[in-house]
Amino acid sequence: MTETKHELKRSLGLIDATSIVAGSMIGSGIFVVTVFMARDLGSAAWILITWLITGLLTMSAALSYGELAGMMPTAGGQFVYIQRAYGKLASFLYGWTVFTVIQTGVIAAVAVTFANYTAVFSPFLQNEIFRIGDAFVFKNSQVLAMFSIILLTYINTKGVQNGKVIQLVFTSAKLIALFALIVFGLYIGFHTDTFSNNFTNTWDASATVFDETTKTVTVTKLTGIALAGAIGATIINSLFSSDAWNNVTFIAGEIKDPKKNIPRSLFLGTLIVTIVYILANVAYLALLPLNGTIDGSVTENGIMFAAQDRVGTAAANVIMGNIGVFVMAGLIMVSTFGCNSGLILSGGRLFYAMAKDNLFFKKAGELNNNDVPGKALWFQCVWACILCVSGRYGDLLTYATFASLLFYILTIYGIFILRKKEPDAERPYKAFGYPIIPALYIIVTAAICFALLAYKTVETGLGLGIVALGIPVYYLFMKNKE
Repeated sequence: MTETKHELKRSLGLIDATSIVAGSMIGSGIFVVTVFMARDLGSAAWILITWLITGLLTMSAALSYGELAGMMPTAGGQFVYIQRAYGKLASFLYGWTVFTVIQTGVIAAVAVTFANYTAVFSPFLQNEIFRIGDAFVFKNSQVLAMFSIILLTYINTKGVQNGKVIQLVFTSAKLIALFALIVFGLYIGFHTDTFSNNFTNTWDASATVFDETTKTVTVTKLTGIALAGAIGATIINSLFSSDAWNNVTFIAGEIKDPKKNIPRSLFLGTLIVTIVYILANVAYLALLPLNGTIDGSVTENGIMFAAQDRVGTAAANVIMGNIGVFVMAGLIMVSTFGCNSGLILSGGRLFYAMAKDNLFFKKAGELNNNDVPGKALWFQCVWACILCVSGRYGDLLTYATFASLLFYILTIYGIFILRKKEPDAERPYKAFGYPIIPALYIIVTAAICFALLAYKTVETGLGLGIVALGIPVYYLFMKNKE
C-alpha cells in the first residue's frame, strides 16, 4: 500500500494573504498606545507625524521584503532570507527570538487582552484563582486566554482552509468596525472645536510624567535633540502596533503564485493598516482633548489620561455614551481574536521550516493528515500558554521589540548582500526604490535603535540578552546533529 505523501498546499490567494498581513497587524495597540505617545510628546502634530513615520517605515520594509519573498517563495520567510544572506547561526538566532518571545509573547499578550475585554461582559473573569505574594497572580482571564490559544491552534491544525476563513471573517469585521469608528468619530468631532484646540501651538512638544505616589504631574518642554530622542523612544509604541506584517512570508509555501502575491499582499496590507491607523488617530484628536486631568470625566481626562489608558474606549464613549464601553470591548475582542488567528497560523510555519533545517525539535518538521505542521503549531501553543500563566509576557515583549527591529535591519541589509553575492538570481520583483528606500529604512531604524538604547537601556539590553542566549542553544543543536 502506497503511503500518502503530505506536502504544503498552495491554496491561499492574494485576498487571503492580504488579510493575513492586515489581520496580524491590527490587534489592540491602536486602541491604547496613543495615550503613551501623548504623554511622551504632548503635541498633536508630532503624534501624527510619528504615526506617519511608522507607516512609511513599515511600508518601505514591506516593499523591500517583496524582493526576498519573490526570490525565496518557501515556508519560513524571514528565517530563510536571513540564512541565505548570513548563514545558519544568524537565522537560528532570529528563529530562537521569534519562538521564545516575539511570536509566542505577542500571542500570549493578545490572548490576555482578548480575555480582559471579555471580562467587560463577564466580570467574574477578573476573579483571582490564586496568587503568590505580589509577584504572581493567576486569574480566570488567563484561563480564557489559554483556552482561546488552544482553540485557534486546534482549528489551524485541521487545515489551512479553516484558518483562512477565520482570518477573512475577523479581518473584514474589524476593518469595517474601525472605519465606522473613524467615520462617526470625524463627523461628530468636527462639529466641535476639539480638533482645532488640539492643534493650537501644535509644534510645542512636552513630556508629561504622572507620579502615582504624590499624585503630581510634571511637564518638561522638548526641543531639538530632546524632541528627536523622545520621538525615537516613543515610536516603539506605534511600531509595535504595526508589527507582524512579515508573518505572511512564513506561509509562502501555501500561497498561490507567491512570487507575485506575497509582494502585493505586503504592500496592500501595510497600506490599508497605515491609512486606518492615521485616520483613527485623527478621530481621537477630533473627539478628545489631547491634554487632560487625572480622575476627571471622559472628556476631562482627554487622550493623555484616558481611563485605564484606553483611548479607543474613551472615543467610543463620546460617540455613543456609556454603551460605547461595551461596543469598544466587543470590537477589541473581535480584533484580538482575529489577530491571534493569523499569528498562530503563520508562526507554526516558521518553526516547521526551522525543524526541516534541523534547528528546532525534529517533530515540528512533520505535516499532519491535513497537510499543515500540526506539531509545530502545538509547540508554539504550549509555550504561548506558559507565557500566559507566567504573566511576564508584557515584559518579554518590551525586551524583544528592540531585537525585532534589529532583525528587520539585518534582513533588509541582506538585499544588498544578495545583490552582490547572487547578481544573476531570479528576482520576479525588485525592491521598490532600491537602493535609496532600503538604505533610508536601515538608517532611520538604526537611529531609532540608538534612541532606544539611550532612553530604555535596561529593556534593550535584556532584548539583546534574549538573542545572545540563543548562541549556546544553536551549538547544542549543531552538536546533536553531528
